Amino acid sequence: STGLTEEQKEFQKVALDFATKEMAPHMAEWDEKEIFPVETMRKAAQLGFGGIYVKPDVGGSGLSRLDTSIIFEALSTGCTSTTAYMSIHNMCVWMIDTFGNEEQRRRFCPSLCSMEKFASYCLTEPGSGSDAASLLTSAQRKGDTYVLNGSKAFISGGGDTDVYVVMCRTGGPGPKGISCLVLEKGTPGLSFGKKEKKVGWNSQPTRAVIFEDCVVPVGNRLGAEGQGFSIAMNGLNGGRINIASCSLGAAHASVLLAQEHLTVRKQFGEPLANNQYLQFRLAEMATRLVAARLMVRNAARALQEGREDAAVLCSMAKLFATDECFAICNQALQMHGGYGYLKDYAVQQFVRDIRVHQILEGTNEVMRMIVARNLLQG
Repeated sequence: STGLTEEQKEFQKVALDFATKEMAPHMAEWDEKEIFPVETMRKAAQLGFGGIYVKPDVGGSGLSRLDTSIIFEALSTGCTSTTAYMSIHNMCVWMIDTFGNEEQRRRFCPSLCSMEKFASYCLTEPGSGSDAASLLTSAQRKGDTYVLNGSKAFISGGGDTDVYVVMCRTGGPGPKGISCLVLEKGTPGLSFGKKEKKVGWNSQPTRAVIFEDCVVPVGNRLGAEGQGFSIAMNGLNGGRINIASCSLGAAHASVLLAQEHLTVRKQFGEPLANNQYLQFRLAEMATRLVAARLMVRNAARALQEGREDAAVLCSMAKLFATDECFAICNQALQMHGGYGYLKDYAVQQFVRDIRVHQILEGTNEVMRMIVARNLLQG
């Protein structure tokens, strides 16, 4: 909590208490039984965590990006998978709040902020992951409706959520032909693939989302035609901070688990904590965690202030934090020895849940491309 205001420390305490009491005791069960903890998330929404950086007039908390990062880091210590879904939900509500008109904001945001309804973000397709601008899902304009055809892959919450923020092609090839539509579950022609079996992130379902002649009112388009790619990228800048913050929480929890294990476990007649090699590794883990946290919080401030370098700082923070935090969690598992590989010990779940953070919201290879392009363009 170093450097935080008293108000931010209070947000952090509320989120940590919620993570400790409402999430951590159920984390293993949600993972093993693949439970989407709807009621727990609705409890979190009562604390204002359903629309953290959404404007208050439609039910949001109106907090800053830094406040949001602090909250997601704290919640992630209790269950990284569930918090990561909440971060995606928050991103979707923010996109509607920011780019929607007044009618759309008032129609969708209140029930999403209360988590009475849940949202999914639909950008990735089977043939376009990192190359998002090549997406093929099409929306043909017919009078005051669009007819939507195509499919999306790896959609968090897909099939269990109520609102789908969909990037689709309304114009020619490339980013300028992409628009953003909001679909509701139950729309004729909207269907879902099988529930994917994943290494981690098991407390949130992942499915393909399929559109077959889905008729969507033009009134469900966010922004103008052709603005979709810009909306998607704006959302992802914040999404990268959010997912990096979830990584910080997993790493923080893993450092504490390693610290406890080194103190309790004895080998060769003395606690592991007396071993200087392990002391040094623990010190390195804590140092890398603090460095990652500072990078994420710096990027969050830049995004909040609308600075010119915000996008590249978000990419740097996402790259650094997700790589470093995975290494921290993995080292914590190693320190547990054979126990770390047992599902009775939480450290292995943090390793599994955090691994995908290096892939989604833009792979870390794409983050490197964004940073390099920025540097070489001067």
